[in-house]
Amino acid sequence: MKRLIILMAAMLLSVAGLSAQDKGYDVFVPIGKYIAQGDAGSLSAWFAENLEVSIISSTRNCSKTQARQIVKTFFDAYTPRSFDISHKASRSNMKYALGQLSAGGELFLVTIFVSAKTDGTFQIQQLKIDRQTEVY
Repeated sequence: MKRLIILMAAMLLSVAGLSAQDKGYDVFVPIGKYIAQGDAGSLSAWFAENLEVSIISSTRNCSKTQARQIVKTFFDAYTPRSFDISHKASRSNMKYALGQLSAGGELFLVTIFVSAKTDGTFQIQQLKIDRQTEVY
């Protein structure tokens, strides 16, 4: 009985210690899903308190709230149809992804930079959306 309690406690602690962003977790899966859905509200939950947003060559350093409105305005003007990440890379506490967004009848190249916080979670530091001029 005592052994069973210890085993169950060890299992609970190991499961409780897992977070959604542990090693092996791909932070770009939910981010990519929200971009594909045009869900600025859910996407903004991943924004840093201050970040750089560049939409079709207009770049701003802004607050999380301002960035949410900028992205929402973009999604309202260009309704997303699909989003596919074509490249991912990481370096120490930074990760980035490149993807192609089909929205509003056009193709856009999306670049996303995320950084790790001290608690091991990630947040978007930079989001860049530009019209795609070449096929990659």
